[in-house]
Amino acid sequence: MGTWDARWAGVVTLPDGRRVRGRGLRDGTTTVGDHAPELGLYLTAREHREAGWESWWIRWPDFRLPHSTPDALVALRDAFERAATTRVEIACNGGTGRTGTAIAVLARYAGLPAEDAVTWVRTSYRAGAVETPGQRRLVRSASLEPRSGTEEAPPHGP
Repeated sequence: MGTWDARWAGVVTLPDGRRVRGRGLRDGTTTVGDHAPELGLYLTAREHREAGWESWWIRWPDFRLPHSTPDALVALRDAFERAATTRVEIACNGGTGRTGTAIAVLARYAGLPAEDAVTWVRTSYRAGAVETPGQRRLVRSASLEPRSGTEEAPPHGP
């Protein structure tokens, strides 16, 4: 198990020092350096899995919000926890809107105030990250409190 090298493409250092990698699935780059992700969280309308590492899928249509925002937040919280010791990848088709939204939520888990998260992700990850008003609202208003009875298992699909 390991963490990402901060110099690698798509790798973002969260405010608490954890690192995650954001990417667009269309770019086809699955490894960075000699390393593959150990956990991938895939934010797509249709099921997506990667061979070779643990994959979680969140149903999340392009330019929209997750099918189940509470389940997505549980998965993001778990991915955040795992990023302390594991190479975690967050990806959607283009790597900008949904991926940027998810990374902004991870930054909030890392202690960044909600009102700063969109600006932070656009500076630290990608300028166009968090593309829609709904995605911006999700970053600002997401409840980061665990839900009773669901903390143990992140969602792996619908």
